Amino acid sequence: MTMAKTIRIQEIGAPSVMHAVDAMIGDPGSGEVRLLQDFVGVNYVDTMVRDGRFPMSLPTIPGFEGAGIIGKVGGDVRHYAAGDRVGYFFSAGGYASERLISADALIRLPADISTEQAATFLAKGLTAWMALFALHSLQPGETVLVQGASGSVGTILSRWAKALGATVIGIAGSVDKLALVASGADHAFHAADPVWPEKVRGLTPRGVDVVYDLVGKATAAQSAFVLRDGGTFVGIGAVTGQPDYDPAILADRRIAVKGGGTPQYVNADTVDEASSALFAAIRKGLFADLPVVRYPLADAQTVHQDILSRRLAGLPVMVT
Repeated sequence: MTMAKTIRIQEIGAPSVMHAVDAMIGDPGSGEVRLLQDFVGVNYVDTMVRDGRFPMSLPTIPGFEGAGIIGKVGGDVRHYAAGDRVGYFFSAGGYASERLISADALIRLPADISTEQAATFLAKGLTAWMALFALHSLQPGETVLVQGASGSVGTILSRWAKALGATVIGIAGSVDKLALVASGADHAFHAADPVWPEKVRGLTPRGVDVVYDLVGKATAAQSAFVLRDGGTFVGIGAVTGQPDYDPAILADRRIAVKGGGTPQYVNADTVDEASSALFAAIRKGLFADLPVVRYPLADAQTVHQDILSRRLAGLPVMVT
């Protein structure tokens, strides 16, 4: 038994419902490892767990992403050993300095990928991979628009799409994020500009080939307007709710609608391919200009409040 620092939620609500609690961590069971986490990833879905939009049994430890070193392996674990460096992108209970986790959830880290990079990029980067390779196989020369391009996934997706040879148009949620969006796109517009859809149509009169929408219902009409007939709408996240398109209109315009969760597309069959592609993109420096904002694990309330207030100055990660 070892003592770990955890963040627990006893009831849903504001960031103040999260509290630091010491917890005893036992030996790993069959198929599990005990993971000593260096860093914990922070994602928008964590806020949904906290406020009840992503229902989980309470009390619970939020968080789905982290990276560190295996301290001990349980029975029937054949591919990992104590001392291995690993990360994961979707396993509940992440906000902890140490945890038990199924070995099946782990991704072995190459020597040149740090545990901080893994905890910062795995969930967000694999979501971008899903969008660019699984939901729509992006081709060089295509024109894409990214709704929510100033968010964590949006900044990664935009840069990766541009590196793949696409012309990228990014929509920033706030004026102070416009420069960040512009640095990862060919064109950037502020979401509050009432005529930005017309400006996009001025750039691409027939419409864009693909819309990657991380916003959802609030931007559905704009996304449809800028899409060309026969284009593809890729919905990811939908923080303002699911888009409510008229199916008849979509069918008439031959617009394909794609969507789904990252674990659905990054699974046992694809995780090696997807993570290898992400690690290669990191090595190439595609995301090197993106700032990383570090918070102590004990300051989980602060990072959630910064997300709500749109005060994040970069990709968030917590240090245990």
